[in-house]
Formats: sequence, C-alpha cells, structure tokens
Amino acid sequence: MKQITAIIKPFKLEEVREALADMGVSGLTVTEVKGFGRQKGHTELYRGAEYVVDFLPKVKVEIVVKEADVERCIEAIVKAAKTGKIGDGKIFVTPVEQVIRIRTGETDESAV
Repeated sequence: MKQITAIIKPFKLEEVREALADMGVSGLTVTEVKGFGRQKGHTELYRGAEYVVDFLPKVKVEIVVKEADVERCIEAIVKAAKTGKIGDGKIFVTPVEQVIRIRTGETDESAV
C-alpha cells in the first residue's frame, strides 16, 4: 500500500475529491495548511502599509491506496488540480507498512 499526499490550491479541493471518488477512493483526509515553495509568497497592501505574505494557504489531501491504484490516482489528482500556474502544488508518495481499522481490528488492505 502507498500513501499519496497532495498539496493543492484550496479552490481545487472539490474537483480533486470528485476525481478520487470516481477512481473508487472511499476515504481521504483533508487538512488546511500554509506553506511556500518556488512561489515564495507575495506582497499585499493593508491600511496603506505593504507587507509580505510568506505562507500561502494550501490544502493537504491524504489517501492510502493499493499499490496497483497509485498511478491512476496520481493522474486523477494532477488532472483535477492543475491550473498551469505557479503554486499548483506537489504530490508525495510514501510506503505504508501497516493499517489497522480500530473499530473492527481489520488490517492492511481490508482496513482501507
């Protein structure tokens, strides 16, 4: 199994969620986060004073899928989240050694 973590623009969340649901992903975790990469933030004007916004609002979407579904899920996320502009985000894929459903005690793929 693999965990796919996608950092995306907040307004793309619903499109990504729908794309993953179409892939058969039955559960995901969403966290509002802030950060920056190459985008580096931007300057804003507030009450006549200019200030730098270093950390930009993003959304982190985390899912755990069977290894065979990883590439299809990545393609769905990229297609749904891509605007073609700087700051579209990143996708990280990491191995998952074990999953346990607390309620039933199911493990691994049956717990996902």
